[in-house]
Amino acid sequence: MVQLSNDCFAFGGEMMTVDRALARLAERVCPVTGVESVALADALGRALAADHVAPFSVPPHDNAAVDGYAVRFDDLDPNGPTRLPVTARVAAGQALPRPAQPGEAVRIFTGAPMPAGLDTVFMQEDCRAEEGVVTLPPGIRRGVNRRLAGEDVTRGAVVLTAGRRLRPEDIGLLASLGRRDVAVRARLRVAVFSTGDEVREPGSALPAGAVYDANRYSLMALLARLGCAVTDLGLLPDREAVIRDRLAEAARSHDALITSGGMSTGEEDHVKAAVEATGRLDVWRLAIKPGRPVALGRVGEAVFVGLPGNPVAVVVTFLRIARPILLRLMGAADDAPTLYPLRAAFAHKKKPGRREYLRASVRRDADGALCVVKHPREGAGVLSSLVESDGLVELPEDLARVEPGMLVDFLPFNAVS
Repeated sequence: MVQLSNDCFAFGGEMMTVDRALARLAERVCPVTGVESVALADALGRALAADHVAPFSVPPHDNAAVDGYAVRFDDLDPNGPTRLPVTARVAAGQALPRPAQPGEAVRIFTGAPMPAGLDTVFMQEDCRAEEGVVTLPPGIRRGVNRRLAGEDVTRGAVVLTAGRRLRPEDIGLLASLGRRDVAVRARLRVAVFSTGDEVREPGSALPAGAVYDANRYSLMALLARLGCAVTDLGLLPDREAVIRDRLAEAARSHDALITSGGMSTGEEDHVKAAVEATGRLDVWRLAIKPGRPVALGRVGEAVFVGLPGNPVAVVVTFLRIARPILLRLMGAADDAPTLYPLRAAFAHKKKPGRREYLRASVRRDADGALCVVKHPREGAGVLSSLVESDGLVELPEDLARVEPGMLVDFLPFNAVS
C-alpha cells in the first residue's frame, strides 16, 4: 500500500507554481505497487519492474543485408570485373558448415549468416551469373551489405530501464531477445467518484437543474489508458457523512482515490471536511487556470486527489497534476511529456502569476508552416472544446500577453497517453 510521509502534500503558504509542485512530487511520492510477471503480449503500457540486460547480441552473427553473393573483398580485382565460382548456397536460418575458401563466392539471401572468411556482399542485380560462375563489377567497398553481429543490441547492454512504460517497439525488442514474459509493476488500484446532488448517471432521467456525469467517465478512460485497475464507485451526494464513509471504505482496498467536484468553499462543498475526518487533506493552492480547486492528501493509506468540478478543468488538471502522481505511484519513470514550440495564430491576454492552459488545434499557415489556433470558446465547462482541439497551449506564469507569431509551448493530447 501507499508509503507516504504525513506531510507529503503539505506545501501550504502562497499559491505554488506547477513546476515547483511537480518537482516536489518527484521527490516525495514513491511506488506503492508490487511486481508481477505477465506474458509479453499483455505487457503493453505496463511499467518495467527492473532493468533488462541483453543476454546475447542481436543479431547474434554477421548476416547478409541483401540477396546476392558473399565474397572475400581481397579476392576482387579493383580495376575490372571479377569472375568467381559459386560454390555454395546459404539461406536465412542456415549456415555454411565450413569456412569459405579464398577465391570462391557463396550465393546468399537476406538475413543468412555470413560464411566465415567472407566479408562483402554484392546485390544480385549488380551481378551476372551463368553456369556456376558469377561476374562481379568493380568499385564496391569492403564490408558493404553486411550486417555485423550486435549491430542492434550488444550482449550485456541495458536495453530497457526500470520504470519504462512498455511501448510496442519495446515489446518487439524484448521478443527479439527471446523473452516470453516480463516482470512489471502491478496495476495501480484507483477508485473514482463524482460528487454533487445535481449529477445524474447517463441513461437515467434528467430532472430540471440536473446534469449527466461526464467527469467520472472522462477520468475512468484516462486512468484506463494509463494502465490502472479502475473501480467505478459512482456518485457521492452532497452529504458529508456519506462522503466520509464511502471514501474510508474505498481507501481500504485501493492505492488512490480520485474525486471531481465538491472541492470549493461553498456551503454544499463537503469533500474537504469528509477527507479531513478520515485522513489528511492539504489543499494544493496551485496558480493554474483552469482548475485552481485541486486537493491532494490521504484517506487512510490511500492517496487522495480531488479535482475540480468543471469538465475541462478535470481533464487539464488530471493531465498535468494527477497523471504525474499516479505514474510515480505505479512505479513508472518520470516521462514528462514533450512540449512543442509552435507559432501562435492568435492573440490572448493573460493574468501574470499563474500557469494557463488554452485549448488549441494545429493548422498550417499561408506558408505551409505549422501553427496553433486557439479554440474560440474558453469556458471551463465547454467539454466539446476539448473534442474539437488537438491539445493544450501552456502559457508560463510570467507571460501576460500572446501576440500572433510568438512561439508558444503546445502539448498534444496524444503525448499524454
